[in-house]
Amino acid sequence: MNRKRKYTLCGGAVMVLLLGHLTTALEVPLDSKFLEGLQQPPTITHQSPKDYIIDPRENIVIHCEAKGKPHPSFSWTRNGTHFDVDKDPKVITKPNSGTLIIDTSGEKAEVYEGVYQCTARNQHGTAVSNDIVIRQSKSPLWSKERNEPITVQVGVSLVLHCRPPAGLPPPIIFWMDNNFQRLPQNSRVSQALNGDLYFSNVLIEDTRSDYICYARFPHTQTIQQKQPITVTVLDDRPAGERAPSFMYPSGMNSTTQILRGETLELECIADGLPTPEISWDKESGELPRSRLSFLNFQKSLRISEVTEADGGEYRCMASNHLGSAYHIITVVVKAAPFWISAPRNLILAPEESGMLTCLAGGSPKPTITWSINGNSIENSPNDPRRKIEDNMVILSNVQTGSSAVYQCNASNEFGYLLANAFVSVLAEPPRLLTPPNYVYQVISNRPAMLDCASFGSPLPKISWFKDGQTLLDGEMYLVHENGTLQITAAQPKHSGKYTCVATNNQGSKENHVYLEVKEPTRILQQPEYKVVQRGAKAVFECKVTHDPTLILVMIWLKDKGELPDDDRFVVDSDSLTINNVMEQDEGTYTCIMNTTLDQDSASAMLTVVEATPTPPVVYERPDPPIDLELTDQRERSVQLTWIPGDEHNSPIQVFLIQYEDSLHEPGMWNNLTEVEGTSTTVLLDLSPYVYYSFRVLALNDVGLSEPSLPSSQYRTNPAQPDENPSNVEVAGTEPDNMVISWQELTGLQSNGPGLQYKVSWRRQDVGGDWMSVTVANVSEYIVSDTPTFVPYEVTVQAENNYGPGPKPEVVLGYSGEDRPMVPPESVQMVVQNSTLAEVHWKPIPSSAVRGRMLGYKVRYWKERSLLREDSQPEDPRVLILSGNETEGHLPDLHPYSQYVISVLAFNSKGDGPPSAGQHFETPEGVPGPPAFIRITNSYLDSLTVEWGPPVDDNGRLTGYMLRYQPVNNTEELKELTFLANETSVTLENLKYSTRYMFYFNAMTIKGAGPAITTAITIMDEALIRQPAIEAGKGTEPPSHPVSPVSQSVQPPFYKARPVGPVFGSVNFSLEEDHAILNWEYSGTEKNVFVEYVSDNSKEAWKREFVNGSQTYRLKGLKAGVTYRVRVVAKDHAHVTVHSTDELLIAVPAMTSRQVDIATQGWFIGLMCAIALLILILLIVCFIKRNKGGKYPVKEKEEAHQDPEIQPMKEDDGTFGEYSDTEDHKPLKGSRSPSNGTVKKDDSDDSLVDYGEGGDGQFNEDGSFIGQYSGKKEKDTAEGNESSEAPSPVNAMNSFV
Repeated sequence: MNRKRKYTLCGGAVMVLLLGHLTTALEVPLDSKFLEGLQQPPTITHQSPKDYIIDPRENIVIHCEAKGKPHPSFSWTRNGTHFDVDKDPKVITKPNSGTLIIDTSGEKAEVYEGVYQCTARNQHGTAVSNDIVIRQSKSPLWSKERNEPITVQVGVSLVLHCRPPAGLPPPIIFWMDNNFQRLPQNSRVSQALNGDLYFSNVLIEDTRSDYICYARFPHTQTIQQKQPITVTVLDDRPAGERAPSFMYPSGMNSTTQILRGETLELECIADGLPTPEISWDKESGELPRSRLSFLNFQKSLRISEVTEADGGEYRCMASNHLGSAYHIITVVVKAAPFWISAPRNLILAPEESGMLTCLAGGSPKPTITWSINGNSIENSPNDPRRKIEDNMVILSNVQTGSSAVYQCNASNEFGYLLANAFVSVLAEPPRLLTPPNYVYQVISNRPAMLDCASFGSPLPKISWFKDGQTLLDGEMYLVHENGTLQITAAQPKHSGKYTCVATNNQGSKENHVYLEVKEPTRILQQPEYKVVQRGAKAVFECKVTHDPTLILVMIWLKDKGELPDDDRFVVDSDSLTINNVMEQDEGTYTCIMNTTLDQDSASAMLTVVEATPTPPVVYERPDPPIDLELTDQRERSVQLTWIPGDEHNSPIQVFLIQYEDSLHEPGMWNNLTEVEGTSTTVLLDLSPYVYYSFRVLALNDVGLSEPSLPSSQYRTNPAQPDENPSNVEVAGTEPDNMVISWQELTGLQSNGPGLQYKVSWRRQDVGGDWMSVTVANVSEYIVSDTPTFVPYEVTVQAENNYGPGPKPEVVLGYSGEDRPMVPPESVQMVVQNSTLAEVHWKPIPSSAVRGRMLGYKVRYWKERSLLREDSQPEDPRVLILSGNETEGHLPDLHPYSQYVISVLAFNSKGDGPPSAGQHFETPEGVPGPPAFIRITNSYLDSLTVEWGPPVDDNGRLTGYMLRYQPVNNTEELKELTFLANETSVTLENLKYSTRYMFYFNAMTIKGAGPAITTAITIMDEALIRQPAIEAGKGTEPPSHPVSPVSQSVQPPFYKARPVGPVFGSVNFSLEEDHAILNWEYSGTEKNVFVEYVSDNSKEAWKREFVNGSQTYRLKGLKAGVTYRVRVVAKDHAHVTVHSTDELLIAVPAMTSRQVDIATQGWFIGLMCAIALLILILLIVCFIKRNKGGKYPVKEKEEAHQDPEIQPMKEDDGTFGEYSDTEDHKPLKGSRSPSNGTVKKDDSDDSLVDYGEGGDGQFNEDGSFIGQYSGKKEKDTAEGNESSEAPSPVNAMNSFV
C-alpha cells in the first residue's frame, strides 16, 4: 500500500515525498492468539510521578512497567549513575517488572532520596522513563517563641501572624480556640492565604486569650500548634470611621507569576470602618466565569486551569460609604512544556517511509532534543535513511532490523516532557481480529457500530460490502480510521449480512458480521400519581411495547430500592397492585422495562390519606401527547407513535394528527387524520416531495389539548402527480371564446418540482383532432375564435419533472353565448275576469336561442282607465317564466282598464328582442269602499249621514246602499239605496238613547263593494257636542265628556289595512277610587293601552297595558280630581296608530270616614310613652323611700367598729351604706353610688381584691358565696373618679 503525503519542513522549506503512512498510536495487541510471535520494541506503560514525595513510615515503591516482544529487561540509574539493585538487600524488583520496592524499616528513608530513571530494553530497542525525584515528606516542629499579649482600641485593624514551619508538602493552616472549635470568620475577620488572621477592624467581642494557629501536614497526618495569642480590645479611645486601605498586598501595584494549567489565587485584604466590601475586575478583558470562583468573603479570586489568556491586570476594589481604594495585580502566565503533538509509535513495512513528529508548547519556547534507544541521537551512528529536522525525525526506505525506540525531550526553565515512540519494521499480511459471524443487535434509530479490527503491515485498507454492494462514506454510512462501520441511524432495512475486507500489499482477508435492528422498548401507559385512602387498593399500570424477539423483564422499585417483601404487593405482567394500603407504603414507585439492548422507565407517587369523603372530580382538557416517534419509514407511508398525556379524569376520545409541509407551506399545520382515543400509533399515508413534520392533539369531553411537540422531519422523494386538477369547468365569456378553468393542485399534491397543466380540447359535435397547450402557475386558459355556443370536450392533465399524472376525465362544455335572435310569435290574450288575464305564445326556435335558454319575460302595464280619460299610464310590470313555458297568468289587474303587453326570450347573455305590443281591456268590477262616512246633526230621534265616492270605482257607479239597526237588538236590519250622485241622507224616527250600527256600500253593475261601518248613540243634543266623525280620519278632542262614536270598515275581500276607526264607543262607571272602562275594538294591533292624565296638567300621559281585554279597571284615581282618559292602539314600533276620543272623568270628593283611633299608630306610640313615664316615676319613688330613716343594716353598720367591713344585704344584693365619718367621705368631684352598687371598673377587678387572700368560696356551679370585705380606700376613690359612664342605676339616682 503506497500513500503520498506532503510535509513542510521548517528548517529548509523542502518538500519531501514520503511513501508509507503515519500510524496513529498503532498498538500491536500482544494478547491476541492470532498475533502471537509478532515482534515489538519496548513501551513504558506505567511509571511513578516525576516529583515523588514519600512517607518515611512506609516502604518506597517506584513504579516502572513496560511491554514488548520479547518481554523487556529493566535497569535503573540513580543520580545519573547505574543503580545496582542486586547489591542492596533492602531493594527488590517485582517479577516481570521494573518496579522497585525499597524496605525502609530500620533504615532512614532520606538515604534513598535522589533522582531515579528506569530503562526497559529488548532486542528491538530501549525505552526510558522520566526522571523520578524521590523526596521524603517533612513535618518540622514549630519554632519556640513567646507571643506577647496584644492590646488594641476598638475599630483599629489587626493582623495575627501564624508563620508555620516549612514542610514538604506545605501544611494546611487553620485557626481554632482551646476547645478545638474553629474561630468564626466573616467579611471583617478572615484568614489569608499565608495563614495570617486579618481583622479589618476589631470589636469588643474580639477580646480572647486563645487565638491558636494550627498546621496540618497531609503526608504524615500530624498537626502542629502555635502558642496561643491573647488579644484585648479597649474602648476608651475608639478609632473613628475611615475609608478603606489595603493591609495586603501593600502599595498600589504588585506582580505575580503563574504556570499554565495551575490554579491562580489572588488576594486583597483591606482595613476600614465600616468593614469594606471587596470587588474584582480585569482591566482588559472579561473574567473567565466558567473557571472563576470567589473565596474568603470575596477577598480571594481563584481561576482554575490557567491559560495564557488569563494574563493581565486584575484590580481589586475595597469600598465603604466613606470612600474606596484599589490595588492592581499584574499576572504573568508562563508555561512548562506541554504536548501539542507527542510522537507516536510507528509500524512500517520494509521499503516504506515514515515520520516522527514532536511538537511542544511552552513559555519560554521549549528546546527539542532527540535520543534513540536512550542515547543522544547526535552520539548514535549516522544512518543515511534517518534525517533530523528540528522537531521531526524523517525515515525513508526502512529495512528489516532497523526497529528502534526514539525519545523526544522538550524542556525549558519550568520543566520538561519526555516521550518514547518506537519504529517497528514488519511485513505482515492482514489479520482480522473481530470474531467471524458476530451478530450485532441495535435499537432502531440509534447508531450501529460494526467493528472490523485488523492488523497488518503495511496498514490494511478496510472496505465494507452489503449484499455485494460497496458501502461508501456518506450521510448514512461512515467508515472510521480503525475500520469500524458506523450507521448513523439504523433502520429495519439495514438489517442483514455485512462483509469487511482488509487489504495490503501482503494479501487480503475478509470477515462477515450480521446486524439486527430491533424495535425500541417504550412504555405506552405510564403509572399515574395516586392518592389512596388507607386500607384501599392502589394499582399502578405500566404497559409497554417492545421488539418481540427480545426478552422483556419488568422491575418495580420503591424509592429507588426493592419492593418490600410483603404479600400485599402483587406484580403482574403490566401492573403493580398494592392491597390494603398502609402509611408506610407512601413513596415513589418506578416501573423499569428492560431488554438486553435498552430499557424504559416511568415513576409515579403514592400518597396515603385517611378515609375522607370522595372529593369532587375535576375534569380538564388532556395534556398534549409526548415522545412522538417515526418508525417503519417508507416512500409513501410512515408509522407514527406517541405517548398520551394525562387525561384529567375525562377519557380521551380522539387523537388528531396534523402535519406541516415546511417545503411548500412552512408554519401551516393541516389536519391529516384522526384515530380513536385508545390508539397510540397510526400508519400515515404520505405524498411525494413533502418535508413532513407531525404533531398530535388529544380530545376529550372537556376540549382539545395543546399540540404536542413536533416530530422529527421526514422527507419523501419526488414522483409524478397522482391526481389531476379538480373542478374543471368550461364556459365562454364572449360569443367567440371558451374559458377552461380548474382548481390548481397544492404543493402537497404536486408530488415534485416543475408542476404544469396540459389543457386539451376538441368540438364534440364534429369530432376532429385534439388541440392542446401546456401552462403553469395559472388556473384557467381562454380558447379564442370559437363558434358561438357549440359543445366541446375538454381535459386538464397535471405533469411535473417526473412525468404526467393519470389519464384525465373528459369534461363537456360550451363556447360563449350570445343573446336570442328573434322574439316569440303568435302572442294571444285571454281575459279571465276584471283582475286576471292569461297570455300564450309560440317558443322561438332553438337555433335562435344562441345559448342556454333561461325562459321568457312578459312585460305589461296599464295604459289608461276606461272610465277616466285623464288617467296616467302605470310603470310596466314583468312576469318571468323559466325554461320553455309558453303561457302565463297576469294577476292583480285593475278592472275596467286598457293594458299593453309584449313577450321576449332571454338567456344568460341577456334579453332577446321583444314581440310587438298588444292591447287588451279588463271588464268592470265591484267598487272599493266609500271614501268616508260622516254622522252630523244628531238629535233626539234623527241624524244626518254624509259620504264620499270610493277612490277605486272599478267601473261605472250605479249607486249606494245604507243598512242600519240598533246594536244588541233583534230588530230587523233596515236597508236604503241611493243614486250615484247622492252624497247624504237624513234619518228620522230613531230611538232616543239607543246605539245604532250603520253599514255603507258603493255599487257597480258587478255588485256592491266592501262596506264601511260606524256606530252612534242617539242622545239629547244638549248633552252632546261632538264633531263630525269621518271614517278613516281623526277627530278633534272634545272639550267635555261625550258619548263616543266609533267607526270601522268591514273586512274587505282582499288583505289591506281597515279603512276608518277601529275603536267603538267607550263607556265608564265610577267607584270610590277607580273607574271601570269598556269599549269596542276591531283592530289587528295587539298593543292596546289606557292613557290618562289630570285635566289642566302639564304632566306626561300615564299608560297602562290592557292585555287584550276590552274592559279595564283604572285604579289609584284621587277624589275630587278630573282626568282625561283615552284608549290607544300601537304598532310594533310603539307608534300610536288608533286612538279613541278623550273622556273627561271627574272623581267626586269622598266623605270623611269614621276612624278607629285605637288602630292609629300615633295613638299607640303616645300610650307607650305614658306607660314608660309612669314606670320611671314608680322607680324614683321606691328609691326615695329606701333612702329615708335608719334601717337595721344602717344600725349594724354604725355599731360596727371597723369601717372597712361592709356586709352585703341579703334581701336585694346591694351593699350597706358607708359610715359618715370624715375618712370615708367621697373625694371632691366624685359621686358615690347612693344604692351602694359598684361601678363597672370595680366589677372588672378580681375577687381577690375583695377577699384579701381568696377567702371567698364558690358553690359547685361556680357562683361566689362569701361576703365581700371592704375594698381599699384608694380603690374606692379611683373608682369614683373614673371617667366611664355610670351604670343605669347610678344614672337613675342622678335623675332623682
